[in-house]
Amino acid sequence: MTMMMTSTTTISSSSSIHHFSGRSCTTRSNNELRRRSKTNITINTKTNKIRNKIKAAAAEPPVLPYRVGHGFDLHRLESTAEFPELKLILGGIEVPHDRGCVAHSDGDVLLHCVVDAITGALGLPDIGQLFPDNDPKWKGQTSDVFIYEAIRLMKEAGYELGNIDCTLIAQRPKISPHKEKIKKNLAKLLDVHESVVNVKAKTHEKVDSLGENRSIACHTVVMLIKA
Repeated sequence: MTMMMTSTTTISSSSSIHHFSGRSCTTRSNNELRRRSKTNITINTKTNKIRNKIKAAAAEPPVLPYRVGHGFDLHRLESTAEFPELKLILGGIEVPHDRGCVAHSDGDVLLHCVVDAITGALGLPDIGQLFPDNDPKWKGQTSDVFIYEAIRLMKEAGYELGNIDCTLIAQRPKISPHKEKIKKNLAKLLDVHESVVNVKAKTHEKVDSLGENRSIACHTVVMLIKA
């Protein structure tokens, strides 16, 4: 009789421990889930705040300390014997040559290229859009007008010219005898010191229209600095 009671008591005790242990595991699991849920909510809230900040920043244009622009232009050359009204003007300087530029304005490939470099750095339209060649008011216009407008747009955006590097490409005439004069006039038009202006010249090794003296081209790179 005593042995049976002892056995019953033991089983009962074992059942009680097992039941208590089950409640404890369930409680710990629920607490862990609640803790993880709170953590996830905190992380998601922080993530959303970061995303909102990024979206807000993306909506505003960045204020860059400097901007870089590239310009390129090319004009066809024709014989001045056949078209005596044509001239070769580079950087506002007339260069003697037996050919002249065919263009709606004065055909100054260097100044046109500089305008494109400046407006390009500002993220603005190119010279063809700003001064369309189907507009009669630009017919025969000297290109210094285009330069002044590009400078105005640059200053309006809060930038000033850092430096500018131009490369003229022509088989003829030789540009080297005129480079210093062109450089000085370009610096004057841009209202900057000559030291920040560079003008180089290359031939095209007698290849294609440039090398055959049927066209002239220019590349320009400019750096604008936040004023």
